[in-house]
Amino acid sequence: MRIAFLIIVFFHGLIHLLGFVKGFGVKEVKELTLPISKPMGVVWLTATILFFTFGVLQLLNSKYAWLIGFVAVVISQVLVFLYWKDAKFGTIPNIIILAVSIVLFCYYNFQKLVQQETTQLLIKNVSTENRTLNKSDLIKLPEPVKNWLLNSGVVGKPFISVGKVTQIAEMLMKPDQENWMTAKAIQYTTIESPAFIWTVDVKMNSLLNFQGRDKFDDGKGEMLIKMNSLINVVNERGKKLDEGTLQRYLGEMVWFPTLALSPHITWEQVDENTAKATMTYKGTLGSGTFYFNSKGDVTKFSALRYKGNEAEAKRYQWEMNITDYKTFEGIKVPAKMTSNWKLENKDWTWLKMEVTNIKYNKNASH
Repeated sequence: MRIAFLIIVFFHGLIHLLGFVKGFGVKEVKELTLPISKPMGVVWLTATILFFTFGVLQLLNSKYAWLIGFVAVVISQVLVFLYWKDAKFGTIPNIIILAVSIVLFCYYNFQKLVQQETTQLLIKNVSTENRTLNKSDLIKLPEPVKNWLLNSGVVGKPFISVGKVTQIAEMLMKPDQENWMTAKAIQYTTIESPAFIWTVDVKMNSLLNFQGRDKFDDGKGEMLIKMNSLINVVNERGKKLDEGTLQRYLGEMVWFPTLALSPHITWEQVDENTAKATMTYKGTLGSGTFYFNSKGDVTKFSALRYKGNEAEAKRYQWEMNITDYKTFEGIKVPAKMTSNWKLENKDWTWLKMEVTNIKYNKNASH
């Protein structure tokens, strides 16, 4: 679909070149019956250049392509009105290009919002990069949690203050959905001031996609989903979402092992391979259970979590099942996992995720 659109853009730009050719008398153009002066010929050429520039910027995924698209369409449509008899059908590609430019503009605004929120989140976080994690710091932790931290490789390394996690995923938005949708996501998580911001770009088909932003900040959760960055599909806040988002933050500790020592988290050992964590932060409370194997790897996180934010929303068992590990910056963390809801009538695996990279502390800003 993108290739077809670019063909329309470049072909539309080439057609404008005919106005320049006629205006400067380079060659007779029978398709243009109305006279064109040299100054107007320059305007036709300008439209050609702008459409070509827009096409190239689209190929390069430039965040400013929308601006060139708007200007090109305005100039082109003015020419269409001035030479309506010859150029009226140029309105059709102009409408198509304008529609795409509007979507690109909305995507630009969405990314700008996320960037501003991410900057604010990072500014509030207090760095602990100069503090090194020692074995003595683990004394009060339950044995399975202590073994996990020792196995992960964080002992002897700086406490994690902030992390950037890059992910690829497949998603099912409904339990009865058959076709998996592909997604790419980036998440920033801060530790001293507990927070995260997760942005995802999901491809539904050749025409439709949606952008999502989940956020946990100051003990509050937010969820925003926009269809093609344009139409709000979800824009939620509320106490149930606050609790569920905090539980997600708690479960994602598996990528940031030193979070286990947060003063906002208390631990309770269930058995030799299981420990329950409870987190309280700025009036929001949530808990979940971590499961470990004999080597000290986390294999699963489970929490009784609200599914939805509506008044009638109920808690269901929500699980993160870990299937593979990788080492990033010397720290062994889960790299592949699935996310599942245990509903009344069936289990719903809605997410298959792979972590492609994690950067910690100063490297997280790169």
